[in-house]
Amino acid sequence: MAFKPFRPKPPGNKPPGARPGGGGRPFNRGVVAPEHRINEFIRVPEVRLVGDNLEEISEAVGQLVEASIYPTSKAQKWAEEMGLDLVEISPNAEPPVCRITDYNKFLYQKKKKEKELKANAAKVELKEIRFGPETGEHDFDFKLRHAKNFLAEGNKVKAYVQFKGRAIVFKDRGELLLLRFMKELEELGVAEQLPKLEGKRMMVILSPKKGGKK
Repeated sequence: MAFKPFRPKPPGNKPPGARPGGGGRPFNRGVVAPEHRINEFIRVPEVRLVGDNLEEISEAVGQLVEASIYPTSKAQKWAEEMGLDLVEISPNAEPPVCRITDYNKFLYQKKKKEKELKANAAKVELKEIRFGPETGEHDFDFKLRHAKNFLAEGNKVKAYVQFKGRAIVFKDRGELLLLRFMKELEELGVAEQLPKLEGKRMMVILSPKKGGKK
């Protein structure tokens, strides 16, 4: 069934929105305007008709209907004959682009697609990798591989060197380690800033490069 917007009519000679029984304070019936212009609310002289059901429309109206520009009144008449709605999907086009469809079904499919896109959107996580000032070559390579995987998946990487006790005297060694780490990952990630010391921890955060590997 075609979408029918609700149009309340004021009783008698009372002004629109007046309360029944003579009360002067207006009330709101909660009428919500459609998200798109549809049917008689499309008031431009002509529209561009598109859709995957044009063959079906052609059979219903008894003439060939192709993806093309038509008088708005004609497209509205076709929609009415099929018990469907003329829906404006691209209002800023010249002329506006419309399709003949069931408006309620159109909204359902639109919201379903938006929900799926939102669910499939990659969530960026912050992955942590910890080093010590005496990190060996094997341990460095092992953690480097993990960092490459994290960045390739679109996640950020927070790498830090933890200094315990008097090991803070080796802060230069920790900085060199993080600079090397950044250098090894420069094809996949970019550092938000140079390594910095916070308390007994020196760290750097790398963000995945746009268009990197997936």
